[in-house]
Parts: sequence; structure tokens; C-alpha cells
Amino acid sequence: METMRPLSMRSRRAFPALFALLALLTLASASLAQEGFHLRPNDTVVFYGDSITNQLLYTTFTETFVVTRYPQMPVRFVHSGWGGDRVSGGGGGKIDERLRRDVLAYKPTVMTIMLGMNDGRVRPFDEAIFNEFASGYQHIIKTMKEAVPKLRITVIQPSPFDDVTRKPGFRGGYNKVLIRYGEFVKGMAKPNNMLVADMNTPVVEALRKAKATNRDLAQRIIPDRVHPGPGGHLLMAEALLKAWGATPLVTAVEIDAASNKVVLTDNTSVAGLTAGKTISWTQNDRSLPMPVNVKDQVIALTVRSSDFMESMNQETLKVTGLQPGKYALKINGEAIGTFDATLLGRGINLAEFDTPMAKQAAAVHELTIKRTGVHQARWRQFQVPLQDDNLPQVQPILEILDELDTELQARQRAAAQPRACNYELTQE
Repeated sequence: METMRPLSMRSRRAFPALFALLALLTLASASLAQEGFHLRPNDTVVFYGDSITNQLLYTTFTETFVVTRYPQMPVRFVHSGWGGDRVSGGGGGKIDERLRRDVLAYKPTVMTIMLGMNDGRVRPFDEAIFNEFASGYQHIIKTMKEAVPKLRITVIQPSPFDDVTRKPGFRGGYNKVLIRYGEFVKGMAKPNNMLVADMNTPVVEALRKAKATNRDLAQRIIPDRVHPGPGGHLLMAEALLKAWGATPLVTAVEIDAASNKVVLTDNTSVAGLTAGKTISWTQNDRSLPMPVNVKDQVIALTVRSSDFMESMNQETLKVTGLQPGKYALKINGEAIGTFDATLLGRGINLAEFDTPMAKQAAAVHELTIKRTGVHQARWRQFQVPLQDDNLPQVQPILEILDELDTELQARQRAAAQPRACNYELTQE
């Protein structure tokens, strides 16, 4: 049978429709991993909220997750939280100014709204105060939908006030008030064609489990009862990503050592498999794990008290057909751990280990933090404080910072592209 030769450039010009179709098929193949995900290529996401959003934790975790899990999908993120905000606005201006300057100016296609902690005023439920919240929230939704009819809004039920690891300040506790506010937010979602993310329930559940394990450490998940630390924010990011339909899959590989065969690959490819006393292969992954700093005791406790790794960070390696015994795993020459053949036959989650992939993802998160810091400096140190001073030097500064933001985003995207990794599994 004659070998098929590549089409010449003349043939390519003669069949433009064919090559357009092939290009579309290639793009379709590359986008399979993001099927069902709420975000789309070239979206601009604006995180809007109060001081909890302004902590730049659940928002930057979400950004890094998207960048590392969907490295071929460009998305722009804008962090617009302001401490003390209510539905009426706050220190950054009244609500209409905040929406105009800090949301609409960025031409968002996606917006998240997280308010309520300040609106309830840390007191027992008050009908008049709740009605202010309800009408103010409705005003925000109406304003945004009129300004951007195709805007995809995700409303967030308020994160918890910690009445779990400390005694409530009044009967029932403030978190019950926040839950009531959250139910109102949830009720607005369906009739307004919005998504809803519950950032209260999973954090409260984790607090209860953590308290049963280590009460003192559990209190540090939300140190001041209002503002969660990184562990709490990681679970909040999980809630938002679940609402968006994010895939928990990083990669999945199954190898049968006895037959020297690759049984399964998902979101990766395996090449050069050789089996003997040392089993080796090369993996070309299509995404990276979410970096989780389990060296931090509080984060580690929070993760153990939740389903984060199971639900959002699955990077599985399964090797069957092994002789009984212990096996040392190296990736790119780095020792990852020693595992029993039985455990490897069931499968391990590499996202739980300090792998080269996890280190690469952590470097991406560092760029996320730097990029976000540039935007914060532009917005909070130059744009807002000097907006009424009519200084001609301000606009050039803003433009330079925008360029720096764009450059850091490009580096962040480049750093998130997975690299080929060499695996070695050696019997001890």
C-alpha cells in the first residue's frame, strides 16, 4: 500500500475549506478538557465584593486554578473587592460609582458578587436591615444586567462567621443571619439566570471536622471569625469552581507493568514505556495540579477536613501487575515517595505530593500574586486616590501599570504550560 504523502502548498490553497475544517477539529480536540466549564476563552472575570474578596485569596486561588487546569484557555481576571463594602457601597464610593469604575470599566463577561458580611451588621436578624440588603442587591443585579445584557453573573452566598470554634455572641449566632441572607441570594439566582456558589456550608463543615481534630488550629481557619485564612479561602475557591463546573481531573494514567502496556490515559499522553526492575516512561500532561501548601499546619488541617483533593485535584497514577514489595517513584530525577505495590495497584493521587508539576504550579501562583499586586497598586494607590486631582502624570502611570499587568499575565500563561516529565518506578 502506498504511503500517503503530505499535501503540497498548492493543494492546501486548492482546498481551503478542508484545512479550515481540520483547524476547527484541532481546536475542538484541545477544548475537550474545558467542556461544561462556565468560563470561555477570552472571558474577563471581575470579582466584586467586600474585605473578604479584598483579601485576594479565594480570588487568586480561583485564578491560579483556571490558569493551571485550563492552560490553553486565555481568561482575564480583575479583583475588585473593597473592605467594608455593603450593597450600598462603602469606602471606595457609593455603589453606582463602584460598579461603573471597578466593574463596568473592565468590560466584564463574567462577574461574581460576594456581599452580606457587613450588611447584616453582626447582630441578630433585623427585618429592616435585611430589606436594605435585599433592595440594594436587587439594584446591583438590575444595574449590571441593563449595562451588560449578556453578562454571566455568579452570586455568592456569604462565607461564614465562625460560630463553630467559638461560642456565638448571641442566641443562634451571627452565622444563622448570614445563612438567611445567603438564602435570599440563592433565591435570586434562578429567575435572573445566574449561577450561585455556597461559600458558607462547606467551610462550616470543615470547621466542625477540624475542631474535632485540633480545636486550637481550627480557630485559626478564620482567625478573627470573619476573615478566613488561606485554608478557608481554598474551600471558598472550591465552592466557586464547583458552581462553574470545573473539572477535578488533572491527569489519569494506568499502566500494566506485567504486560508493559499503557491501559489508560486521560488529559495526558505516555511515551517510551519500558518495564523491568525499573519501570520508566515520559508523560506529556495537558494541565497542572492546583498547588496546595500543606506545609502550613492550618491549610493542611483544612484540606484534611474537606473534600478538596478528592473533588478538585485528581492527578492519579495506577500501576498494576507489580511484584509484591516497595517501589520508589522519581519524577525528573526527584524522589517523590516510596509506595507499596498494593497501594500503587489501587492508585495514588500525585497532587498530594511535592512533584515537579506541583512546583511548576506554585511558580504560576507566585505570578498570579505579582500580577494581582500590580493591579491593586494601580487601582488603590493611583487611580482612586488621584481621580479628582486633574494631574496629567496619572494617566501615563496607569498605562505603564496596565502594560506591566499584561506582561505578567503573559508570563503567567507561559509558566502554566505543562512540560514533559520523566517517570521512574524502581523496586527496592
